[in-house]
Amino acid sequence: MRIGLLHPGAMGASIGLSLLHSGHEVGWVSAGRSEASRSRAAGFAEFNELEDLAVWADGIISVCPPDAAIALASAVYATAFDGLYVDANAIAPNTAKEIAQIFGSGAYVDGGIIGPPAHSSGTTRLYLSGQHAQMVASWFSQGALEAIALPEGDGAEAMVAASALKITYAAYSKGHSALLLAVNALASSSGVSEVLNAEWNISQPGLTQRSNAAAKATAPKAWRFAGEMREISATFKAQGLNGDFHQGAAEIYASMENLKDQPDADLAQVIDEIIGAKT
Repeated sequence: MRIGLLHPGAMGASIGLSLLHSGHEVGWVSAGRSEASRSRAAGFAEFNELEDLAVWADGIISVCPPDAAIALASAVYATAFDGLYVDANAIAPNTAKEIAQIFGSGAYVDGGIIGPPAHSSGTTRLYLSGQHAQMVASWFSQGALEAIALPEGDGAEAMVAASALKITYAAYSKGHSALLLAVNALASSSGVSEVLNAEWNISQPGLTQRSNAAAKATAPKAWRFAGEMREISATFKAQGLNGDFHQGAAEIYASMENLKDQPDADLAQVIDEIIGAKT
């Protein structure tokens, strides 16, 4: 098959490699993309414009920042594309439903990725839901990414179950990291960081190390996580639950946007960005 990949960021490129290993051709659109994207897309068929990719592809997988998911889906729909559209972004179930309405449930598969870029087997799973979830899962017969089709069910909620799973998982994993970083910023601005870490070492061993790990893991990608937290907040509210915590987490991550693509950023830099955003 010919699979279009929008776009080959760190996660998207790893998905593309699993597709290649499974015997498929993978295409991408180079217009407006960085040299880093071009490097990651080595081995993929290059198209200058989305319209050209859409005519070529049997299926398209969207892996983009959550805030761009609807606009990208709309742009694909406006082309001559007539294959399966897989949205694998960290979006709220209601956002996924909007995208499903664009293509129709028969041409849409919902996806949710849990784990890091898929370079090692057993680390990363792509959950899929919808009428053709099992078909899309079969695209990944080889490679590091494990594709899992969720049980079929009736109704709109079953169609977007993959997004619901991703959102609930990230609500804790990334929400917890945002809280831990915010606590460190509060301690720093209050002048009690040293004594807090001393107390943690007594009563909560490991939290100091986890704080450092959270800063390093989130700083380069916090600009993306902000949108994801907003989608999580919207999901809580749609279920009649309080979404304010994750709206706050979105603000924490947004304050770290200056650290984009800086893998060596440390906790001190993260704290400075969080505190500086409020001054």
